[in-house]
Amino acid sequence: MAKLTKKRKSVLDKVDRDKAYTLKEAMDVVKSITTTTFDASVDLNIRLGVDPRKANQMVRGSVTLPHGTGKTKRVLVLCTPDKEEEAKNAGADYVGLDDYIQKIKGGWTDVDVVITMPSVMPKVGALGRILGPRGLMPNPKTGTVTMDIANAVNEVKAGKIDFKVDKYGIIHTSIGKVSFESNMLVDNAHEILSSVLKLKPSAAKGTYMKSVFASSTMSMGVKIDTKSLA
Repeated sequence: MAKLTKKRKSVLDKVDRDKAYTLKEAMDVVKSITTTTFDASVDLNIRLGVDPRKANQMVRGSVTLPHGTGKTKRVLVLCTPDKEEEAKNAGADYVGLDDYIQKIKGGWTDVDVVITMPSVMPKVGALGRILGPRGLMPNPKTGTVTMDIANAVNEVKAGKIDFKVDKYGIIHTSIGKVSFESNMLVDNAHEILSSVLKLKPSAAKGTYMKSVFASSTMSMGVKIDTKSLA
């Protein structure tokens, strides 16, 4: 059996693995057990009682975190020339259409969010096999296919995130950085958890929110009491 390091033992001493913590307690614990030398991300893993294989049980949406994510998101806007100035003024990092479509077909995906217009979706749709697996495909449900380009860019820059349940029924999402105050992480967590609760499919039976764990980059997970989230 591998010998526990002092650092690992110190971390284990701070976490009661049999306890379900309140959100505030969980954020305090995650901050205290994070030992990385960089500003680690704080994540939530939300396990839902849904079957994602069924369309009427898919859970996906978007939410603007009150305190942002702590990350600077690179935004690509694929639009017609008359919308380019609007996108640039709103702070988009890359703006264009045909030239960027060709770049993406060539393998370039060095962005975090892609925003586009309904009228150019036929062109963007051809990029589905490249953008889809990377979570970059624009979608009207998440506000990334819109005529209000400026508002969409502003929301992303302000901390808007998209979330979607995976094939195992779990939502993985970042809610900030370890450098955030605990109350900021709690506010961000509340925002996304309340959104997930509101999106409960009518077809979902039994317990909807089965478990929630908080963790930071490379830290162990801390269980959150789901009853305290109602």
